[in-house]
Amino acid sequence: MARIHRRSFLTAMAAASATFLRPEPVRFIESFLPRVRDLTPDRAAQDEAFWLGVRQAFTIDANHINLNSGSVSPAPRVVAEAMDRYWTITNMSPSLYVDELLYPEVELVRQRLAATFGCDPEELALTRNTSESLLSVQFGMKLAAGDEVVTTTQDYPRMLMGWDQRARRDGIVVRRVSYPTPPPSMDTLYDAVVAAVTPRTKVIHVSHMTYTAGQIFPVKRLADFARSRGIWSIADGGHTFGQFPFTRDDLGCDVYGTSLHKWLTAPVGNGFLYVRRDRIREIWPLYAAPPEQDADIRKFEQIGTYPISLRNAVSDALTFHEAIGFERKAARLRFLRERWMRGIEGVKGVRLLTSYDPAQACALGAFSVEGIGANAMTEYLLQKHRIHVRPRFVPGEWEGVRVTPNVFTTVDEVDRLVAAVTGAPRRERPSLPPSR
Repeated sequence: MARIHRRSFLTAMAAASATFLRPEPVRFIESFLPRVRDLTPDRAAQDEAFWLGVRQAFTIDANHINLNSGSVSPAPRVVAEAMDRYWTITNMSPSLYVDELLYPEVELVRQRLAATFGCDPEELALTRNTSESLLSVQFGMKLAAGDEVVTTTQDYPRMLMGWDQRARRDGIVVRRVSYPTPPPSMDTLYDAVVAAVTPRTKVIHVSHMTYTAGQIFPVKRLADFARSRGIWSIADGGHTFGQFPFTRDDLGCDVYGTSLHKWLTAPVGNGFLYVRRDRIREIWPLYAAPPEQDADIRKFEQIGTYPISLRNAVSDALTFHEAIGFERKAARLRFLRERWMRGIEGVKGVRLLTSYDPAQACALGAFSVEGIGANAMTEYLLQKHRIHVRPRFVPGEWEGVRVTPNVFTTVDEVDRLVAAVTGAPRRERPSLPPSR
């Protein structure tokens, strides 16, 4: 019996992966693309037949309306199926196949994400989410007692907790900037952050888009200001990668972290961390790494064993995203947000917390209703109308309901939200505990 050589076997398995591991992930959409190929993004955003085709790519529960893609989004079937295939390969021989087949494929994931983001692959670490990405930097930066971090009251709670923990542990000072919601312009945001900077400021940390009301920040202007003064610039991109088109150079920041299971619709448990190459060496990794990795972005990936099947399927999510089209997708998300906002803006007691300015908002939007707390409105929409949204709270400033449609959302669904808000009883209902 002929002996099967390890190298020959692995070569054959790698060749088979082209068909077994990576089927065509955009087959569902091919028949729909001719409808919108020659349309402007704004016109394509209103072609319901095309977006119905996109909706059919997902396995979703049609008996409730999911308007909370801002927390985590379902993945399309092609992504879920790819993850299942990688999981099957993992279970066939976890040590051999993972080490020799699946881990090497992760480098393609890194390369594709870097190409989309517009950075060097050697500046991009693959992580599990935005929190892991940014906390690695927050806890790894060299800061001393009295050093100051400027952030905002509407940055993500876990990131604020990270800075507060460093304040307790190391004596740094955290300055939280408040601003109007929505602000009259991007200038308002820029001026508020810059006004909080002092000679002791070492870090400016803002959200590219806030998790509260979907406010987009002038990250590039703030990053340029920070660099001119030797200050670190960190952008929390948990809500932006895959939602609307931009590149690293559009941001200019030293650090950017994101989650891929929101707007890229990758498997839950994927994210990435970007660190400008000349600053990688300045940050200690959250988990131990050898000294030869001091300047290697992969030092931020040393977390031990994790399910590689989740990570390899990111490429299928990218292909799905590219098939829809970056500009087309962003235009659809803005169209849906503006539709429900305009539908309720004249309702008595309604306050819109998100700007209509396309430069300041995309998919995420928020509102409040006088006489109905955010928790009560969230409960009412779910229990009475089977509409899933999220309450959001900025202590001492405002509370409201965040609405986040996605590419699978129909016009009828956002219109049903409008009808539900319009008909909501104007009295306080029992509140649920605040949810983040």
